[in-house]
Amino acid sequence: MFTAARILAFSCESDKKQSFFWDAKTSGLGLRVTPGGARSYVFESRLFGNTIRLTIGDAYAWDLGRARTEAARLKTLIDDGKDPREVRAEQQAAHEARRVEARRRDVTVGEAWDEYVASRKSFWSERHHRDHLQHADVGGVKKKRGEGVTRPGPLAELRPVKLDELTSSLIAEWMMAQSKERPTMSALSFRLLRGFIRWSADTAAYQGIVPVDVYKARSVKDSVPRVRAKDGDSLQREQLAVWFKNVRRIGNPVISAYLQGLLITGARREELAAIRWDDVDFRWRSLTLDDKVEGTGGRTIPLTPYLASLLLDLKKRSEIPRTRRQTGRLMAKGKTLSPPQWVFASNKSADGKIAEPRIAHNEALRLAQLPHITLHGLRRSFGTLSEWVEVPVGVVAQIQGHKPSAIAEKHYRRRPLDLLRMWHDKIEFWMLMQARIDFQDTQDSTELA
Repeated sequence: MFTAARILAFSCESDKKQSFFWDAKTSGLGLRVTPGGARSYVFESRLFGNTIRLTIGDAYAWDLGRARTEAARLKTLIDDGKDPREVRAEQQAAHEARRVEARRRDVTVGEAWDEYVASRKSFWSERHHRDHLQHADVGGVKKKRGEGVTRPGPLAELRPVKLDELTSSLIAEWMMAQSKERPTMSALSFRLLRGFIRWSADTAAYQGIVPVDVYKARSVKDSVPRVRAKDGDSLQREQLAVWFKNVRRIGNPVISAYLQGLLITGARREELAAIRWDDVDFRWRSLTLDDKVEGTGGRTIPLTPYLASLLLDLKKRSEIPRTRRQTGRLMAKGKTLSPPQWVFASNKSADGKIAEPRIAHNEALRLAQLPHITLHGLRRSFGTLSEWVEVPVGVVAQIQGHKPSAIAEKHYRRRPLDLLRMWHDKIEFWMLMQARIDFQDTQDSTELA
């Protein structure tokens, strides 16, 4: 029978790697001793004809009484037909599941948001991805233009919140606070948050933490600001002549062409600014835009004759060899000397494409004595003015990249580019007529190519 003194006195036989000694008092309890003097309690028994041996623990850490109690417990499991190893594995699995669940529920909105943005980036347009980064940005970074630091995005306030704390009442309170100062941006933040919640409900790591309908509560819906188009933020037919006159007089041909392109195409400002020369097909008269709705692949719209002439002029300008002074300035900034890839290129912006055309546009509006019109207002003007030409609504929506609004448009209308081009050319021709611009499309498509 084991005693504390005997436990310390046992030694390994000289010709063996380990020796076992068994307790006469507790069935199955043994002591394993190695030549180096290490000793540990073990338990051995038989289950369904098979020998099972388990290590209980170090004899220096376990006192004899505890070892006997543990051996008796293991013996009870064996008598019940249970394998102690399987019982232990199940307990470990249950413990790990509880640990994972606890860690899962400790995840913050910010941590899950960053994973969401990274996993969905390839499915989004550049603009849509940038919106997600901007609206959840914590701010505090020095502004690229002007003085001071950037403001936090509306979603930044939710970043430290745990996912399981994202309740409808919390969302409603957050929405009410944010919408007081910036209702339009807050409304977009809510739509981005809504997409994030849907993603978390479909992602195994976060399923069940945030109820998928948490944003559908009445309190949340009532707190979301109703954003409406700005009154008057659109050009009228009789304003086209003076608008074109002053925009065409802008000294920077890139900005001038860009602003006219916004009105003629009805594109989003970022979509048009981001087109490369590879996206322009002069021969077949088409433009490929990085659509925020369509995402990967973008959408292709017609390249109307007048706009094609403006872009062709920019292309010729971009191919003019630079002077030594210009080359030296570019090299000093570490920029490439190769022809610009951007259609609306800028040597002043960080990424090489047009960044801030609003100053020139506002000055043109001032000279024209027109009310203030935003760049997005030019997109709105395209949709409004197109009604004068009686263009089908679906054609305008497809050119502008709006989602289909009816079943027929969504499932049964697949307008080819040549059909869109017919209507788009009419829109441009009508605009030029109202602006009293005498433009003759004398260039053949092969000449443009």
